[in-house]
Amino acid sequence: MPDQRPDQRFADGPQFPADFTWGVATASYQIEGAVAEDGRGPSIWDTFAHTPGKVRNGDTGDVACDHYHRYPEDVRLMADLGVSAYRFSIAWPRIQPTGRGPANPAGLAFYDRLVDELLGAGIAPVTTLYHWDLPQALEDDGGWLNRDTAYRFAEYAGMVGTALSDRVRMWITLNEPFVSAAIGYGLGEHAPGRRLLAGAFPATHHLLLGHGLAVPALRATGDVSVGITENMAPVHPATDDPADADAARRMDGLHNRVYGDPVLLGRYPDDLAWIYAGTDLSAIRDGDLETIAAPLDFIGINYYAPNMVRAGGADSPLGVETVPWPDAPRTAFDWPVVPDGFHELMLQLRDRYGAALPPIYITENGAAYQDTLGPDGGVSDVDRIGYLDGHLRALRRAIADGVDVRGYFCWSLLDNFEWAEGYSKRFGLVYVDYPTQRRIPKQSYGWYRQLIADQARAVSTQDT
Repeated sequence: MPDQRPDQRFADGPQFPADFTWGVATASYQIEGAVAEDGRGPSIWDTFAHTPGKVRNGDTGDVACDHYHRYPEDVRLMADLGVSAYRFSIAWPRIQPTGRGPANPAGLAFYDRLVDELLGAGIAPVTTLYHWDLPQALEDDGGWLNRDTAYRFAEYAGMVGTALSDRVRMWITLNEPFVSAAIGYGLGEHAPGRRLLAGAFPATHHLLLGHGLAVPALRATGDVSVGITENMAPVHPATDDPADADAARRMDGLHNRVYGDPVLLGRYPDDLAWIYAGTDLSAIRDGDLETIAAPLDFIGINYYAPNMVRAGGADSPLGVETVPWPDAPRTAFDWPVVPDGFHELMLQLRDRYGAALPPIYITENGAAYQDTLGPDGGVSDVDRIGYLDGHLRALRRAIADGVDVRGYFCWSLLDNFEWAEGYSKRFGLVYVDYPTQRRIPKQSYGWYRQLIADQARAVSTQDT
């Protein structure tokens, strides 16, 4: 990738819309730490991370970035960056330690303080209710395989909305239900670590049902804007072989359509029974799809890389195997860097959902690289700058092509606990020295700050 410097301007070509939102994103278990403070109960990720062999190097989120205690410093970093919004998630077990019962006042108080700190810095809070840290007590009762969890989630949504909706206007119900269901319940690589393969479909359905139930619960608490965040990616067959084309269609169903169609169209894909071949789909009850399709104010899209697949052998889950994307640079996660895939996805969403597609916010986009402190005490991460530059240019093309994109949240503000990879992968604009918890802005932080400033300056110039 080209050697992009922070002082190089992202100014050539058309600019982003004048009211475009620039932000950063994080998630509770990945940064907060303080897992046993102020009445917080255990989550499935506490249990999973403390199970030997589940997380690289035995890492846990017990301390993470210590954001629970250091949030004022982190808000100052955001303010210096110039973002207008911050997407963060609420830890459900801080609010309801067992996923049931009255709200824990100390848990709500933390988010009260965080929201007030953000507003005092001129940063709009964007709140995600569920970024994978299900209370362990609910998992003990079946977790998302249990229909009752959807109703518990709606109850929790109403509690948090009642406490914060006077100051938080933008709400996201779920983050990436595909990952929660497919990776957590299907493949067992994330918490809760169940390996049910296609038998994880009830978790998919109950997550979506929980979303649908949470939308009116949130709207009842105030004048709020409500959406959901889906992680989506275009899927390409590895060859022209019809078997590979079938594999691509199945992966598109599993990753994209099974989650987008019910929310936006009020129905599962017509080929649902083929996608989940041999699976009991009786979790779907009369009226569920009407609930899931509650009207949205926006949809959040997380994009990192496209997928290329081929037909799998008898031992491959659902008959699909992922293959490397040809001739693409790779991130530390070994994900291909394909900005054109971002543009392709935006157009696919526009064309697939048409008038049913609400305004889009890019709620995550970024890349992990092997960042290290240099002799000067700084972090040169030109690969990340190249990644962001390429993807923002692709997004700008999609907007020019008529896709209604309202904002962009870079993942992530901070290096953090990266799920099953522990602390081995760094996504942050800010380097975190975990032994000391020192925050060190990377070169990409300066680049993103300059980009935001240049966009604001361009808007100001147009106005005059």
